[in-house]
Amino acid sequence: MRHVTVLEFADSLRADDVLQQKMASLPNVELFTSTQTTALLGDGTRLTGIRVKDRKTEEERDITLDGIFVQIGLMPNSDVVNGQVELSPRKEIIIDATNRTNVSGVYAAGDVTTVPYKQITIAMGEGAKAALSAFDDRVRGVIQ
Repeated sequence: MRHVTVLEFADSLRADDVLQQKMASLPNVELFTSTQTTALLGDGTRLTGIRVKDRKTEEERDITLDGIFVQIGLMPNSDVVNGQVELSPRKEIIIDATNRTNVSGVYAAGDVTTVPYKQITIAMGEGAKAALSAFDDRVRGVIQ
């Protein structure tokens, strides 16, 4: 990549120090903290930029770009099952090796679970495993 712009909503990064140091050593990476995305910009056929606002000064500006990768937080959004299935201290849904939770007939997959290496390819595979576990439980009569 010719140039990478990293936008962080918070005042500072929370990534591991080794990752922050590596990013800081790269000459083609630019970091902006306290930055809020306010709009995605396009020409009617493709994404061409992003509008951001500095959360301290309220100043808005447009950044021209060729692509965007979105990551929103690291905490799983498990509120919908809180109190219904067992959660880890980080509020991840605790699953076994076959994506079963502590409640019969309830399965979970992806970034909301305790599975390590939370990335889209892992989440897709975990979703397939959860579906196979549900099918297996249905065939064996564990669930109706």
